[in-house]
Parts: sequence; structure tokens; C-alpha cells
Amino acid sequence: MSKNEITLNKAQEMVDQWIKTVGVRYFSELTNMAVLTEEVGELARIMARKYGDQSFKKSDEKYDLADEMADVLWVLVCLANQTGVDLNEAFVKNLEKKSARDKTRHVQNKKLHD
Repeated sequence: MSKNEITLNKAQEMVDQWIKTVGVRYFSELTNMAVLTEEVGELARIMARKYGDQSFKKSDEKYDLADEMADVLWVLVCLANQTGVDLNEAFVKNLEKKSARDKTRHVQNKKLHD
């Protein structure tokens, strides 16, 4: 792993440290859920314009796809920290669940083989 790569656990530590030193305190969980929704909306706006049928407007030029994805991740990490979720553990369990549940599902989906 290069010095620029971080684990999910390290991301949770880094966000927590930033919140406690720069951010003063976490917003409430409900506020962060609303902020997450807002950030996902901003990401959706870029996706609809870059990969969908909508055209860019002058006001869209300030948005950056990678930055918007990072904003979504940031708030999700905040929520994980606030609710005691270990994202690394949760992600591994989720991948195992999907792998068991969908072992043959997608391979057998004729829609994916055109």
C-alpha cells in the first residue's frame, strides 16, 4: 500500500480526528443523514450530466466528480463513527453476503450477456 492509500479503518480514524480538532463536534446523526442525501444529490447531478442525457449548465462547472464522491464517503464515514459501525468489518460481511446470495444470479442473467 502506498502512502496515499488508506484503509477504511484509517479513514474512520482520520475523520474522527479532524472532527474533534477542526470540526469541533459531529453534527447530529439526523443532520448528517440529511447532508449525506444532499451530497448524493450533488453526485447524481454530475452523473446525469456527464453520463446521462442532461447537458451541463454554467453553474455545474464548479462540481468535480471525484470531489463529490469523496464528500459522500466523508459523511458516510461520519455516520459510521457516530453509530459505532466498523466500515471495514461491515464491508467484508457485505461482500460475503453478496457473494453467497448472488453466486450464480448474475451469471444466469441473460440481460447481462448481450
